[in-house]
Amino acid sequence: MKITLLTGKTFDISESVGMDIKVVPSRTGRKLSLHIDSKERRPVLSVPRFCSRKQAISFVNENMDWIINTLGRLPQLQYFTDGSVFSLFGETLTVKHCPSERGGVWRDGDFLCVSGGAEFLHRRLKDYIKTEAAKIFYEKSRLLAQKIGCPLKGVSIKDTKSRWGSCSSLSHINYSWRIALAPLATIDYLMAHEVAHLKHPDHSAAFWQCVANLEPDWQEGHDWLKKHGKLLYAYP
Repeated sequence: MKITLLTGKTFDISESVGMDIKVVPSRTGRKLSLHIDSKERRPVLSVPRFCSRKQAISFVNENMDWIINTLGRLPQLQYFTDGSVFSLFGETLTVKHCPSERGGVWRDGDFLCVSGGAEFLHRRLKDYIKTEAAKIFYEKSRLLAQKIGCPLKGVSIKDTKSRWGSCSSLSHINYSWRIALAPLATIDYLMAHEVAHLKHPDHSAAFWQCVANLEPDWQEGHDWLKKHGKLLYAYP
């Protein structure tokens, strides 16, 4: 991947290091740094303003063992297929492929039935989850917002790379669709977290007290997300 740095220089190091590396300029950092993008499943190299291509390549090569080991620990990609068992809004459901039926996706007891060809199953089920999440997450958030006397202008479901949720200054909340796959305690915690931001746009003591008032058992959901949240990115 090529990128123009603040100095006007452009370089691509992927071929030189034998790996797909995403290079991004750092406007504030003074040192080279690496992290793994769990969703894109590739390393990201942040480069300071006056970094040369040679320095970037050397830094990546010095940290290649860490990169390989960290990538190796990422969960294997999970696609929805016939027979897949997963959690949806706190319920354990099984995917049932019904190729000869019509109707898209529908619930039948503990089964989620999906019509059409197998090659469309993952996308159709993902679209269904997004649609359902938009309704369920909005209603949960609206009721919580009422408790603290704050307006909620709307809820959007996103395919975010690094944030499970966000709250704008315009009283609009965004949620990652993958949160629908988390345990119910985690869903309830995240709803309380983002709604609390309607009143406290920070992470002050008052903010956390608001979260606790909205969801007394928030710590359980918080801890699960911190420990296991990366597993949700296994679903592309």
